[in-house]
Amino acid sequence: MLVDFGLIVAGLVLLFLGGEALVRGSVALAERFGLSKMIIGLVIIGFGTSTPELLVSVSAALGGTPEIALGNVVGSNIANVLLIVGVASVILPITNWQRSAVREALIALLVGLALYGLVQGETIGRREGLILVLVLVAYLLASYWLERREKTKTVFEEETEEFEDIKVDSAWLSSLLVVGGIAFLVVGAKLLVSGAVSVARDFGVTDAVIGLSLVAIGTSLPELATAIVAAFRRHPDVVIGNVIGSNIFNVLAILGITTLIQPIAVSDQFRSVDTLVVVATSALLLALLFGASRIGRSWGLAMLAGYTVYMIYLFQSGATQAVGAGI
Repeated sequence: MLVDFGLIVAGLVLLFLGGEALVRGSVALAERFGLSKMIIGLVIIGFGTSTPELLVSVSAALGGTPEIALGNVVGSNIANVLLIVGVASVILPITNWQRSAVREALIALLVGLALYGLVQGETIGRREGLILVLVLVAYLLASYWLERREKTKTVFEEETEEFEDIKVDSAWLSSLLVVGGIAFLVVGAKLLVSGAVSVARDFGVTDAVIGLSLVAIGTSLPELATAIVAAFRRHPDVVIGNVIGSNIFNVLAILGITTLIQPIAVSDQFRSVDTLVVVATSALLLALLFGASRIGRSWGLAMLAGYTVYMIYLFQSGATQAVGAGI
């Protein structure tokens, strides 16, 4: 079991370092080629911070553990709201977000509802994956057009500036960061999935529980790190934009691309509770952004408490399901 936990820790470290290296290297190269900060924030950082989720989900799906692949997407979306927004607002209350954040949160809720609809079938196949990817392309184009109309600095530009705190002036170093980041991510994804599957067996819980908890938290580390830094720097738009953007990308990009490569079988657990939690947390964030002037420490503590309760439920129900299945 110690070896399994060692694989998990090594995988998490490589995923975090690989994600950071890939995003920073990509941002530096994009700026060198003259791309605008809005495009960098919208596309490059959006895809870059979601790369750990993508590689882990693809690795799990190809490795015959579809519950980890789907659990990673579902669990990451739950962790983004309850854990990441919770931690950030406890560090510093979140205020003064842009009006566009409400629009993006509404899109995230609609995407969450689409996810709930997708898991009602037995399998999420390549046709559904293609539709998700096409919706992603339409979302990116629409976001670019809408953000171009804004007269103030956009949330995507502010998110880009969060990754400019460490300047990478050399083209070869930027390229090395990209290549090295991808290598770290590939190896880290394999180690994390391998260790997570073994731990699930050792503790007698299902693959879905491990995907929804340990794997989801691990692949959300880049978003968590960005949110913590942004909170300390008093950049609330970056925290909100990072979370909402990740939730949209997780479903449209990660689940879409994964199911294009390998269709995913859906277990009953995702139909009954977990995707409903995604919808509920998305609705909560939308309600707060629309109806409140700040997300204070009380809300942050409540979110963290809610996430703790959800984790306890997961492991209790997962152990019961595993016993019933004879694992």
